[in-house]
Amino acid sequence: MENRFNQYRIMWVLVFFDLPTDTKKQRKSASDFRKRLLNDGFTMFQFSFYVRHCPSSENADMHIKRIKGILPEQGHVGLLKVTDKQFGEMELYVGDCREQAPPTYQQLELF
Repeated sequence: MENRFNQYRIMWVLVFFDLPTDTKKQRKSASDFRKRLLNDGFTMFQFSFYVRHCPSSENADMHIKRIKGILPEQGHVGLLKVTDKQFGEMELYVGDCREQAPPTYQQLELF
């Protein structure tokens, strides 16, 4: 059996956006978009930057398709799919101090 859950097969979906919030309707639209990302299993990495761990490229594609279905009418939204290996190479800094990388997830296989 091949190693189905390796750092090159496991994917991360990154969603980054800049949405207008000048009017009450725009603020509601931006808030609804963020809530729907959270409901789909995304985690806020920064205020307009959300990430989601996916066990495969196919699973990541499903979530990307779901996001495309909830895009707000206005604003800019970017989607990026990267491997777990690439995501693990990220360097994070708070001020001039290096911070721990985000935790990696273990995929449990039942069958």
